[in-house]
Order: sequence, then C-alpha cells, then structure tokens
Amino acid sequence: MSRPTITPGLLYHDAPGAIEWLCRAFGFETRTLVPGDDGTIAHAHLTLGNGGIMLSSAERYPFPGLCKSPRELGGVGSAEIIVYVADPDAHYRRAVAAGAQVVIAIEDKPYGGRGYSCKDPEGHVWAFGSYNAWSDA
Repeated sequence: MSRPTITPGLLYHDAPGAIEWLCRAFGFETRTLVPGDDGTIAHAHLTLGNGGIMLSSAERYPFPGLCKSPRELGGVGSAEIIVYVADPDAHYRRAVAAGAQVVIAIEDKPYGGRGYSCKDPEGHVWAFGSYNAWSDA
C-alpha cells in the first residue's frame, strides 16, 4: 500500500467525541491517539482505506491565527474533504444513521461515479463517492 502524500488536519472542540463519531459514521479507524490535558486531544491520526486525517482539540492548536474550526467561522467550513468509497449508497446510509447533516443527497455525478456531501457534528464538510480521480494515474 502506498502512503498518502497529503493528510488534512482538522480542529474539533470535542475531539474525543469527534473521533468516536467519525469512526462510527464514516468508518475511520484510530491509528494514533495522544491525549492532552483536561480531556482534550493533542494529536490523533485516523485512517480510512489508504488515506486518513489528523485532528486535535481546537483549544490546543498552537497557532489560532492560522486555522479555525467551522464552529469558530459561524458553522461554515473552509474546505471540503473528498473521500473515495467503493459503495457510496451503503456509506450514505451509515452516515445518515449516525446523524450526518446531508447537504447534497446521494446522486449520480455528471463527471462519473455516485456520491453525496454532508457535514459532521462540528460543521466540517465531507464528500464521499465512487468517482476515483486517480484511477487513470
């Protein structure tokens, strides 16, 4: 398995709750978990397929002038995290059952594949679908 060269880093105000939810709703697995003080997360690495994300408690982020969480931006995300999944319909059902806020319902995409977009409980925007931009790479 090749290693990803890009790994998004996300800030959460309830990082322990976010880790549990991301694993339950989206199928992530915890690879690394470094607890911080007072129930915070200093660093976590979650994986899905051959990719993943890193996250930490927003309150512990050492450069608050550089990055903000969607909660700090009025509920608006500043990026969409796009994830390939083999079965987007099953993934959609799993995410909806876990309470994901669907912003674009599951649909066939004009560029190929099938997918949907949603927000997690803290407002990060996620897109999951079967279109693989790297299939010809």
